[in-house]
Amino acid sequence: MGLSGKWYLETIFPDLTVMLQVREVLHSGHTAYQQVEVLESETFGRSLVLDGKTQSTERDEFVYHEALVHPAMCFHPGPRTVFIGGGGEGGTLRETLAHRSVERVVMLDLDQEVVELCRRFLPQHHQGSFDDPRLDLRHEDARAFLENTQESFDVMIMDLVDPLEGGTAYKLYTEEYYQIVKSRLNPSGIMVTQSGPAGLLSYQECFTTIHNTLNSVFDRVIPSHVHVPAFQTMWGMILASDSPLDQLDNDQVDTRIAERVTKELGFYDGETYRNMFSLPKYLRKGLAEESRINRDANPVFMV
Repeated sequence: MGLSGKWYLETIFPDLTVMLQVREVLHSGHTAYQQVEVLESETFGRSLVLDGKTQSTERDEFVYHEALVHPAMCFHPGPRTVFIGGGGEGGTLRETLAHRSVERVVMLDLDQEVVELCRRFLPQHHQGSFDDPRLDLRHEDARAFLENTQESFDVMIMDLVDPLEGGTAYKLYTEEYYQIVKSRLNPSGIMVTQSGPAGLLSYQECFTTIHNTLNSVFDRVIPSHVHVPAFQTMWGMILASDSPLDQLDNDQVDTRIAERVTKELGFYDGETYRNMFSLPKYLRKGLAEESRINRDANPVFMV
């Protein structure tokens, strides 16, 4: 990542960089855990960048956050308690709280300074959701919290930074971590995790490994993907549960959204659901052939 004049450069692959013209740098600095930039551009509006990787932009964040949250919430028969790992911008929290059935959300984002920066600079992301009385916001390690708490959840949503070598979250994608998550799910509980790039050039970085790792822990694992323009590729999300997760048809998805969600969605509905969970042949083949399991002692890092 670099700022060159009024251009932001982000490395997608070692031999591929994209450039974005920046209108204004609203913040640039380091927290105790990571490098943080908040940028503003004509194309994407305000963007959050952590350790040189774009995390979220005003223009397309609704696609990512609706795709991450609503399938898991709609699969569940009636989610009342929700755990969110990461999610500092507040978009995942916003979509979760839109479900009428939700009574309590425990959200853990390690980096309090990033959350405070997002509250200040990204109001269109959180839309006041941090002030909801149903929220229990904590700034501590998600894995340690889950290991030590007795609380359990209906839905657990992992909106984490990517598993980068030297990063803060790579041990939140391992078999050992998913065993901890499983132990904190209520009966019929569902977890979902953002799972990295799932496009033709990058799906083997971590998406197929995360899928295979979840398969080693849960009875039912369902991959999906969605195009997020700011990420320059398709992006993966994977649901996992020991419940059957029976497939829904378009009308069932639309009915559940209408009955449960208090706002109009901009991306997710029954037809979108069918598209998200219909993977191209090369991706299905890659998932089937993947043999790696991500473990604490031998983690798989995204490039």
